[in-house]
Amino acid sequence: MQTVKNYNELGFTDDFMFGKVMQDTELCHDVLECLLQRPVGELSDVVSQREFRYTSDGKPIRVDIYTRDTKNIYDTEMQNLGHKKPEDLALPRRSRFYQSSIDADHLDKTHSYKSLPDSNVLFICTFDPFGKGLPRYTFREICEEDKRVRLNDGTTKIFYNCTYKGGDLPEDLRELYEYVDAGKINNDLTTRIDMAVRRARSNEEWRSSYMKEMVLFMDAREEGRAEGREEGRVEGREEGREEERANTERERKRADTAENRASIAEARVKELEALLKK
Repeated sequence: MQTVKNYNELGFTDDFMFGKVMQDTELCHDVLECLLQRPVGELSDVVSQREFRYTSDGKPIRVDIYTRDTKNIYDTEMQNLGHKKPEDLALPRRSRFYQSSIDADHLDKTHSYKSLPDSNVLFICTFDPFGKGLPRYTFREICEEDKRVRLNDGTTKIFYNCTYKGGDLPEDLRELYEYVDAGKINNDLTTRIDMAVRRARSNEEWRSSYMKEMVLFMDAREEGRAEGREEGRVEGREEGREEERANTERERKRADTAENRASIAEARVKELEALLKK
């Protein structure tokens, strides 16, 4: 069962706090440069919990941090395991859905295919998402028949394994991993992240927003439980009716069998009586 944290207990790895802290454009920029290990342009439109929905009945998605520079779009997700197994999170297919939603959103603004910017879907994981012991897993489209041929569609999906303990990581990325994994503050970036978390905990507006979200979450969870209990009762009643129908059918068959046996016995008696008369 998912537990609800007190607001003062939230850290960088909690979705709500991650979204608030990463709204700081400069901090978001520096975290992205650390993750990608390359320069990132000036960011615009740093949006937390941005929702994409294309039809009234379509499945909406909310991305943790959505931002862009002049050539790239970045979707950065903080991913905890909770009480689930990695495969239950369906991260590969989720990354596919996020990627397609970002592209559709861009094209929906009357842009052409050629104008699609490069996109980066980044999952900062507090566990090893694929269980292979790698520090990160980077996916880009390549030709299976000839690995030298790349699709060059401008998409990149990276899953960061922040539990990695090897010594072959760039120092700043290793230190970010240590902060995500154990809360260890060991450089300027992690110091700034931790200070941003502490400031966020004293933000009363954000505290109120978090409490409202948690009330909605708990109401939805209780509603789901109530629906589950009612469905269980309905299923139980239906199973009872099915059992009753099955019992009735068995009784009918037994009655039919007994009647058939009685008819056969009666016929044999008549045959014997006829023989005795002869």
